This record gives sequence, C-alpha cells and structure tokens, in this order.
Amino acid sequence: EVHMLDIECFSFLNRALESDQAPIVIMATNRGITKIRGTDYKSPHGLPIDLLDRSLIISTRPYSDKELAQILEIRCQEEDVELTDQATKLLTKIGKECSLRYAIHLITTSNLVAQ
Repeated sequence: EVHMLDIECFSFLNRALESDQAPIVIMATNRGITKIRGTDYKSPHGLPIDLLDRSLIISTRPYSDKELAQILEIRCQEEDVELTDQATKLLTKIGKECSLRYAIHLITTSNLVAQ
C-alpha cells in the first residue's frame, strides 16, 4: 500500500535507490490519482513524480473461473485430496468472491472433516 507512505518515506527511498547497492523495491497500490501524504500535491498512485518516473508499473488482473479451478485442482493433487465437480465449482465460486487463499484453506479443512 505505497499510497500510505508520506513524503519523508519517499525521500528515504529515493536516497536508497541512488546508492551503489540500490535495493529492488516492490510496491503495490490500487489508487489512481491521489494526494501524496505530507503534501498538497496529487499524482498517480500517490507517488512523487520523480519516483514515479523511475518505476516500472505492472498491472494485474483477477483470475478467471477456469484459472481458479485449475489452481484449486493442482492444490488438491498436492494434498492428495479428491474433489467432486460440484465441490470444485463451489470452491471456485468461493475463491472468486472471497479469496483464493481462503478457498485453498477450505480444501485442507474439508478433507480433515471428511476423514
């Protein structure tokens, strides 16, 4: 949540990125044009323009139902769990509406309850 950082944090990051042993910094945000904390300026993602110019932006997209089902099936194979088609559809729906992590945790939990 890089948009939560303030201008002092961005100053520190800029100095760190200019050093000889510059780190790789991975930031995430879901904001568009927003205010840079600690200033009255607005910019894309709440990043100062000089830092934004040095950034590589990689956009992501949600998984499709088919991709979610494939991920869940792979996880079932790893855990030696057999699922019915109906269970796979339900877990796919849960993965889409809640989170994939939650759906994956339900595989293990359901298997333990079923035994």
